[in-house]
Amino acid sequence: MKINSLLTTAILLSFSYITPICAQSEVNAGNSAFVTVESNIDPMDSVEVSLLTCSPHEEIYSLYGHAAIRWHEGDTDLVFNWGMFSFGKPYFVLRFVFGLTDYELGVYPFDHFWPYYEKWGSSITEQVLNLTNDEKRKLQQLLTENMRPENRVYRYNFFYDNCSTKPRDIIEQCIDGQVIYEDRKDFCPTFREMVRECNRNHQWSKFGNDMLLGVKADLATTREEQEFLPMNLMVNVAHAQIVKDGKSRPLVLAERQVVQPGVQLIEPDFFLSPTQMAVLLLIISVIIALYEWKGSRVVKWWDVLLMTLQGLAGVMLTVMIFSQHPTTSLNLNLLLFNPIPLLFIPAVIKGKRSLWNKVHLMMIVLYGLGGILQSYPEGMWIVALCLLLRCRK
Repeated sequence: MKINSLLTTAILLSFSYITPICAQSEVNAGNSAFVTVESNIDPMDSVEVSLLTCSPHEEIYSLYGHAAIRWHEGDTDLVFNWGMFSFGKPYFVLRFVFGLTDYELGVYPFDHFWPYYEKWGSSITEQVLNLTNDEKRKLQQLLTENMRPENRVYRYNFFYDNCSTKPRDIIEQCIDGQVIYEDRKDFCPTFREMVRECNRNHQWSKFGNDMLLGVKADLATTREEQEFLPMNLMVNVAHAQIVKDGKSRPLVLAERQVVQPGVQLIEPDFFLSPTQMAVLLLIISVIIALYEWKGSRVVKWWDVLLMTLQGLAGVMLTVMIFSQHPTTSLNLNLLLFNPIPLLFIPAVIKGKRSLWNKVHLMMIVLYGLGGILQSYPEGMWIVALCLLLRCRK
C-alpha cells in the first residue's frame, strides 16, 4: 500500500528528534517538513489507530501518566505525542508556575516511545479505536493540520489542555456521529483529590500543590475535567459508544497491554513529612512560650523568623493570583500566608506589637473559617495553632 502524505510527513518529522521521549525531549521547532494531503487517499483498511495510555512513574513530571495516539500501517508505526517540551528553554520553571508554558506536538517511531516507559517500570495500554475508513481519513487530515508549524505549539494548561485532552479532542473530532460516555455517578472527585492521589508517594510535592491550589480545586469535576488524567480517559474510552442515526458501536475495538508494568523505585522525600515538620515547629513554639512566661520576656527573634517565613510564603501565593492556571486565583491560604507580616516586622522588633497581634488574630480566625470552603495542606492547622501562640500582649 502506498504510504500517504501524512505518514510521509511524520517520518520526516521523526528524524528531527534526538531523544524523542515524552516530557524530556528538546523539540526542533524549526522543522517545516510538511506537505499537502493528497486528494486521492488510498483505502485505510490496513491502518490501525490507537489511544496509548502510559501509567505514571516516579519522576516528578510523570506522576500523572501520559497519553498519545498511535498510527500503525504496515512497517510505518508512529506515535503522535502532545507532551513535548524542553527544560532548556529560558525561565521554564517560572513560565510553568504562571501557566505560560508552551508544549508541542511531536511525531516519532513507536519503537522510540515504548522503551522509555519500560525502563521506568510503567505500563502502556493500547486501545485500538473502532474507526471507519472515512473517520481515519478525517483523523489523517486533523493530524496533518496539527503538525503544521503554526499549529504544532500550544499553550499548555495542566487541567484543561494537556497531553491527555489533546488526543481525546482530536479523536472526537474525527468521529462521524456522537461519542457517548458511560455515566460514572460513583466517581466525582475534585481536582485536588486527584492531584493528591497522584502525589501519594511524594508528601512534599503534594504539600506544594495544596498550597498553590485554591477554592476552585475543591469543586466536584465533570467527566471532561477528570480526563486531564490519562488513566481516567482510558477508563472512559473503554466504555464509550459511537452513536449515529440510532445505531451504536463501541469506540474501542480491542484493548491490549503492549508494555507490562515493571518495578518502580520510589525515591525518598525529605525524612520529615509536612505534618512532622509542623509538629516540630509547634513543640519549639510551646517551649519558647513557656520560657517567655516564666521569665516575663519576649523572644523577638522567634517572632521575626515566623513572620518572615509567613510573609515570604505569602509573596509567592500573592504572585500566583496572576497565574494563568484557573485554580490558583482564589486561594484561601492567602488569609494566613500573605505579605502583611513583613510590614509589621519593624514594629515587632521595637516592641510595638499591639496592632500586629490584632491583625494576626483576625488573619488566623478568617483562615479557620476558610477551611469550610477549601481543603488546606497537610499540617497547616498545626502551623496555624503555632502562630496563634504568638498572638499575645
